This record gives sequence, structure tokens and C-alpha cells, in this order.
Amino acid sequence: MKHDNHPIVLVKRRKHKKHEGSHGSWKIAYADFMTAMMAFFLVMWLISISNPQQLVQIADYFKTPLKVAVTGGQRSSDSSSPIPGGGDDPTQKQGEVNKQPKIDMEAQKRKLDDIRLNRLREKLDQLIEADPRLKALRPHLIINMVEQGLRIQIIDSQNRPMFKTGSADVEPYMRDILRAIAPILNDIPNKISIAGHTDDIQYANGQRGYSNWELSTDRANASRRELVIGGLASDKMLRVVGMSDTMKLKNRGGDDAVNRRMSLLVLNHDTEAAIEKENTESDAMAVNDVASIEQITAPAAPAPVAAPANATQ
Repeated sequence: MKHDNHPIVLVKRRKHKKHEGSHGSWKIAYADFMTAMMAFFLVMWLISISNPQQLVQIADYFKTPLKVAVTGGQRSSDSSSPIPGGGDDPTQKQGEVNKQPKIDMEAQKRKLDDIRLNRLREKLDQLIEADPRLKALRPHLIINMVEQGLRIQIIDSQNRPMFKTGSADVEPYMRDILRAIAPILNDIPNKISIAGHTDDIQYANGQRGYSNWELSTDRANASRRELVIGGLASDKMLRVVGMSDTMKLKNRGGDDAVNRRMSLLVLNHDTEAAIEKENTESDAMAVNDVASIEQITAPAAPAPVAAPANATQ
């Protein structure tokens, strides 16, 4: 038998594995990352160019539901259905009389006033904390709730007066305060009253000439002008008065600097209605034309003289 001496050759063939097309997945992740970074830097840029008043308004917008922000409602749905957006009330049986409790509208208005004014107070506190200029002037601001509404008092001091001595010229820091709070006062429909106050130091001529009455009134009107320049709607101002030195702060001397102050009162519904009623009493006579004025100012006709009893015809 003949043997074959040739070596045996084994050929091994490797199987080529097909790779899935995953070479582009990193691009999707990178695109998502770049989009997020772009959004982040856009937000940072908007924050850097916004003033403190705008930051407060933006924060309040995101804290308020969209339905309430747009329509002024108190909840997300005004529907009477137990299911928001649903149809008829499934809890009401056929023939049942749905008796709704009577709603005291005046009480609802007062409650809404309290909510608005407290929210305004929060906004003012946020504005003061966000604005470095106002934060430094915090000791000069007293914000509190009173029976008539929300009162904002800007008080004077020996080191930092609100106005030039004996005049109604507004100092720069007082101007900053008034113009900063003006836009926020537009956020609610309540009207505003301004009262100027002075200390009890009198002018040399006493009450016969220019006195603390004129000074307090002029300063109140100067404050009104600064608020309007700052963006306050002119029709929101209901009253501007000067109180002279008649209303001193408690536990303070009459000549104390804190008595020189400006009091801004955001009026609640009841106080606003009372002031408007006072200004438009039903028994007041309106003069509409020149004839009415002439009739009022014309001298009275002389009374007829009675003839003597023994006079002849």
C-alpha cells in the first residue's frame, strides 16, 4: 500500500460579523447637549439684562396659573361640573332642585382685596431685596396693612432727607424709590392716595404765609409726578393731600425727622368707594354752563318797598 507523505493543510475561515450602524449615535447626544447649553446661556443672558422690577414680574408669572393670570379667576376651571371640562353633574338626580348658597358679594370683594394687597406687599419685599439701591434704603421704608389698605411710608432722616430743606425738590434717592415701585403699583386695579407729612417746625411767618400745609401738599404732588414718570398710570391716583404736622408718628417728638414722611396708600374697595362717594355727593350741584354760573353769581334783587298806609293813589 502506498502512503501519501504530503502534510494535511487545514484552512480556517473567520466569519465576519456585521456591525450595526451605531457610528452616528454620538451626534444625537451631542446635539441634545448643545441645545441644552444654548437654552441655559439664553436664560442667563435674559437674567443679566433684566432689571429688578422685571425679575419680580417674571417670578410672579411662573407662580401664577395660566388661567388665573389671563382671566383673573381664582382657580384653574370656572366650570360648575365636578369633573373639569365635563358635562352635566352626575351627582344631581332628576327632579332635584340644586339650591346654591347665597354669596355675599361684598365679602368676596373684601377677600379679593386682601389677596391682591398681600400679594402686592410680597412683590414690594421681593423688589427691595432684588434691587441693591432699594435694599440700602430699607430702613426708610415702612410697609404694612392698615384698615384702609396697604400703606407704604417713606420716612426722612437727619442724614438722608427726602426733599431739599424747606422745599418740594425731590432728592435722588427718593426719586429712585418712587420710580422703582411705580410699575408694580399698576399690577392691581386698586387706586392710590398720597399724603405728605411734615414735622412741627414752623416757618418764620407762621401760618400767615407759606406754611407746612403748602409744603406737605407740594411734596405730595411732587411724589405723584415721580410715580407717573416711573410708569404709574395717571388714572390710578385718587387723592393727593397735605397733612402738615397733624399726624405725628407714635412715640416720636413733633420735631423728629421721621415725621417728615410720604405716605402712599393702596386703597381697598371700601375706602375707595367712600372717597368717591364723598367727592360725588348726590346733593352737590353741578355747574354745566355759563348761564348757571351767571345765575349763581348774580346779585339778589332788592326787596320791594311797602307803600305807606295813608298814601293816595
